[in-house]
Amino acid sequence: MRDPLSVLTEAFTAFLFGKVETTRLPVRTSTGQAQAVYLPTAAPGLGDSGVIIGREVYSGKGYVYDPFQLYGQQLPAPHWLVLGESGNGKSALEKTYVLRQLRFRDRQVVVLDAQGEDGVGEWNLIAQELGITPIRLDPMVANDAGIRLNPLDPAITTTGQLALLRTIIEVAMGHGLDERSGFALKVAHAHVNNHITDRQPILTDIVERLRHPEAESAEAMNVDIDDVRAWGLDVALVLDRLVDGDLRGMFDGPTTVGIDLDAPLIVFDLSHIDRNSIAMPILMAIVGVWLEHTWIRPDRKKRIFLVEEAWHIINSPFVAQLFQRLLKFGRRLGLSFVAVVHHLSDVVDGAAAKEAAAILKMASTRTIYAQKADEARSTGQVLGLPRWAVEIIPTLTPGIAVWDVNGNVQVVKHLITERERPLVYTDRAMTESSGPADPDDHDLEWETEQRALLMERQRMNDNPRSTVA
Repeated sequence: MRDPLSVLTEAFTAFLFGKVETTRLPVRTSTGQAQAVYLPTAAPGLGDSGVIIGREVYSGKGYVYDPFQLYGQQLPAPHWLVLGESGNGKSALEKTYVLRQLRFRDRQVVVLDAQGEDGVGEWNLIAQELGITPIRLDPMVANDAGIRLNPLDPAITTTGQLALLRTIIEVAMGHGLDERSGFALKVAHAHVNNHITDRQPILTDIVERLRHPEAESAEAMNVDIDDVRAWGLDVALVLDRLVDGDLRGMFDGPTTVGIDLDAPLIVFDLSHIDRNSIAMPILMAIVGVWLEHTWIRPDRKKRIFLVEEAWHIINSPFVAQLFQRLLKFGRRLGLSFVAVVHHLSDVVDGAAAKEAAAILKMASTRTIYAQKADEARSTGQVLGLPRWAVEIIPTLTPGIAVWDVNGNVQVVKHLITERERPLVYTDRAMTESSGPADPDDHDLEWETEQRALLMERQRMNDNPRSTVA
């Protein structure tokens, strides 16, 4: 029996405020029906302007990313680091990203292609599709009909030329130039630039002047001419490798006529170069400076510089310093640097740890594909990833990656259209492009094309002068 006071209190409360509580019978339901009670939640996306990548795994929303659209608001820098074990989709992501970016007329891409089989680089199919001839650097054919890039090209400033020569020598020697060797190089370079005016100066001219310095260069410093010759001997021997050694023919002549720096895609095919030799960082240095002085221009174009096997850059202190300057300089002129690396430990534990940290800090976008658990923990610690992201990295399947865009961390499934598939996936063995077909790709083809058309109309409305190819 209920307490009379409680009954009286309830009656008085109901008189003042109406009936407070309604007794309901319990309802049986399934979890599928009950989930409608809870509103779905998902992390905010990056907006709908830019290049579609795929879908966010947990919400199913389309994932759109473009460093040029996000720069200045959500991104402090437009540079991008891609990490992961082979076979998980890094190559497919890079290729589709470039193809989708090139739909816009104000985009231009340079790729340093360090991988390949059957005598061609991995980007050869895409270059062919776009009507582009890759710049194939190959010391075996350079003396006959190969491509040459001249470190002393007049398009490069004299300061840039000297900086490039120093970098080449320091990379090859494994240490910095001392003051005496640096002086011998400087006076040889100055003499060549001042006295050769009827043609492009070439490396052979520098080597010859180092071996036979002019008397006035010694007199200016009140030193003996034999001393200047001795100071420049090691420098001459290093440069001679580019003239008459295993790298001959690629850099010891005038720049090849006909290299189209206005093409939407420029591919440097480095697949014929031994990736584990000292030749690779030397090539990276030469190409990097050559591009800095001949390609990056204040013409309002948005440029993407994508480097495969980027640990060759970040693992060399001298080349890393050069590219660090390029990143700082290019950011003002609309350059997005994309570095593709298998393992972060390749660079953070290497000889250029300090320089690597600086470059990683400038990469505000990080995409991490599947890694082993210990590598994932190390990567998460260096990049400051949340714990949940570190824990799922070892469990990721091919095509799915953790994306960290300046602290906005999401899990994204990369999707590929049927049009892109023949260009992205090849039949070559032992490459990460040999991935299985994904049924989800088919329903994205229409979605990708429609989104591209929508972006085209939006861009044309925002800027009537800008159109999409």
